Amino acid sequence: QVSVVESGGGLVRAGGSLRLSCEASVSIDSIVVMSWHRQSPGKQRELVARSPTRGSPNYADSVKGRFTISRDSAKNTVYLQMNNLQREDTAVYYCNAQSIDHRHRGEYWGKGTLVTVSS
Repeated sequence: QVSVVESGGGLVRAGGSLRLSCEASVSIDSIVVMSWHRQSPGKQRELVARSPTRGSPNYADSVKGRFTISRDSAKNTVYLQMNNLQREDTAVYYCNAQSIDHRHRGEYWGKGTLVTVSS
């Protein structure tokens, strides 16, 4: 089993920045993909950014150039740096871990952290 815990959400004005953190209970080097998703009221959960262990990060078109996903293996943590936040970025942000390691194969979700962007 793997647990992932998000933190860093909060209230920010439009144009501001926040950095979300997702700490995993295992080495993130053993997790093939770490990603961030978000869900706004009345909308489906959507992929925001993904970070494969091998390869380049991917971003939703709506956040390209504003959000950056990064990994810190020493801290088993994945970050989502969010700049120039807009009201439409308001959502609960979820961390996801996909593992193919035989010790903890599966897909794991955190409970989410709320980001609210005010005008």
